[in-house]
Amino acid sequence: MSKPYGEFNQKIDYVFKIVLIGDSAVGKSQLLARFSRNEFCLDSKATIGVEFQTRTLTIDNKTVKAQIWDTAGQERYRAVTSAYYRGAVGAMLVYDMTKRPSFDHVARWLEELRGHADKNIVIMLVGNKSDLKTLRAVPMEDAKEFAQRESLFFMETSALEATNVETAFLTVLTDIYRIVSKKALTASEEEAAGKSALLKGTKINVTGQDQNSGGNNATCCSSS
Repeated sequence: MSKPYGEFNQKIDYVFKIVLIGDSAVGKSQLLARFSRNEFCLDSKATIGVEFQTRTLTIDNKTVKAQIWDTAGQERYRAVTSAYYRGAVGAMLVYDMTKRPSFDHVARWLEELRGHADKNIVIMLVGNKSDLKTLRAVPMEDAKEFAQRESLFFMETSALEATNVETAFLTVLTDIYRIVSKKALTASEEEAAGKSALLKGTKINVTGQDQNSGGNNATCCSSS
């Protein structure tokens, strides 16, 4: 489904903007690096402001460019990054499964997201750092229950071990594609139906033609 990491020259059918949100140090930048470049950096520094990466994939024989924005989790950058929600069609709401407070703050992040983004945005709740199983502080059942209640996708990931990272992003991107392509199909069908209605509503009467006789009779004159 996906192309090799990196860009290549070809026609892009769709560009989907995805935002990564959640508390600082939950691994948003590492998820982005793993998905966009298949990299993981042990010496990662906190994101300042906003960064983004892209990756081009093929979904249903269409070329999709994922433009993924990594927003800083620190409170002081929140006012700056809120503007970047505009135009986003997908979001990865990330918490650290070894830090309960990062999960407790998810509801606040979700409220902010829904306050700034499109109402139809596709959201994936991501419990990151699943490789640290012995340090788990957030039961999977708690996250599943929250995701179900809020109508979110849910997946636990490990950017370190590359577990479910690809699957999580592709799930969101594929759902966005289905929504967008369905809208495009509906619009196309409505346009076609409109044209058909116009054609059906057009009736042409030919002067001097008898409609009841099938149009074969002509007026004859005879002299007495």
